[in-house]
Amino acid sequence: MSDITIKIKDREGEIHELQAPTDMGMNLMELCKAYELPVEGTCGGMAMCASCQCYVLSEHQLPEMQDAEEDMLDQAFYVEDNSRLGCQIPITEDLDGLEIELAPESEV
Repeated sequence: MSDITIKIKDREGEIHELQAPTDMGMNLMELCKAYELPVEGTCGGMAMCASCQCYVLSEHQLPEMQDAEEDMLDQAFYVEDNSRLGCQIPITEDLDGLEIELAPESEV
């Protein structure tokens, strides 16, 4: 039961060092929302909207991308090779020091 540090670069370029609990079953999208960063999470974490898309900047080993996440990213705007959906990345101790950047907002 410990907190880890995750660095998140917002859409204005500001870096936020967030303390993330590893014992609450949270994911990156929920962490961003808890700290009131501009992440929609419109679908509630079901990998159905891509409003929590982020770019993984560090070399952390992340859970393998599932079909639903891959399908959603195929339809999303501003997708890069390092794009992931924050809602599909659970916060674990292995993510200590993770660095991500929030993707630009989708064109609706």
